[in-house]
Amino acid sequence: MIARFPAWATNRTLIRVAATLFSVLAIVACALVARRLTSTTWPLQRTRVDLVATAGGAYLASFVLRALGWQRLFPIGERPDRSRCLAACGAAAASGVVLPFRLDYVVKISTLNRLGGVRVGLEAIAVSIVVLGLVDAVAMLPLATAALVTSGSVFRAPLIVVLLFCLGCVSVLLAGTRVVRLPLVSRSRRLGAICGRVSERTRSRSTFAAGGFLLGCWLMRALGNTLLLAALGVGFSPTFALVILCMSAAASILPITAGGAIASVGATSVVLVALGVGGKQAVNFSLAAGLLLTTTALLAATVGVIGSLLLTFRRRHAGVAVG
Repeated sequence: MIARFPAWATNRTLIRVAATLFSVLAIVACALVARRLTSTTWPLQRTRVDLVATAGGAYLASFVLRALGWQRLFPIGERPDRSRCLAACGAAAASGVVLPFRLDYVVKISTLNRLGGVRVGLEAIAVSIVVLGLVDAVAMLPLATAALVTSGSVFRAPLIVVLLFCLGCVSVLLAGTRVVRLPLVSRSRRLGAICGRVSERTRSRSTFAAGGFLLGCWLMRALGNTLLLAALGVGFSPTFALVILCMSAAASILPITAGGAIASVGATSVVLVALGVGGKQAVNFSLAAGLLLTTTALLAATVGVIGSLLLTFRRRHAGVAVG
């Protein structure tokens, strides 16, 4: 008798195999390109270890603050614990290194649902992610403004685009329920319901708290970039760090990139070269930043998974004790 597997299991296996092969090919390609463009065998070679460690700590803090901000965007009855949000944010950021077409969102949703705790509906997760994107752009607004004011004319046009995008998100948040009345939204009952829930979430106090956490996330990311630039000998330049942060964030929004971190590495190298940094130093910083961000994302995901499992074990143990 020949065993037959269900179609969904076969499709899931094929997707995993294809994703794994794509990830391996992308990593090998990046390693070969980096080896050709730089003279060092390791991007953190000949760096100040104390500054690199502090930059890594700042990157890790940015993931923690992002998870705290995202958690505040869920309704109280469907709000997951901090560990689940941290695990989902870390796993999505780490998988975004190679996953194409923003499939890191799938990883984020899957990780959040697989871990134990409060049951969260798919619509609540979708609404939280949409609101997270809007509030994230609003939190980026002061940093984009500072980068536009302090940088030269080279990146004035793209920074103005980033600034306009942030202002557009501000207008959407201020519009509130009036967005539901737009003809494009009102035609679809499902889209109208989601936009209505998004409008409700943007008016709560938790949204303002989330904005504070996300602003702290961006500030920690900018601090990490500044310290890493100094560690690699480029110099202490908050302006460079702000421009890199804004342009990398803009590149990561594009859904056609081969992977979030891969696109960020390319964008960061181009930005630094345009700012007057040598090509080898620019590539070294881009690779070092990508390495630290991926490592800290994996660390955040691991800590989040362990914390969530411990919370689940405590709940079950408490339930057995009561029973």
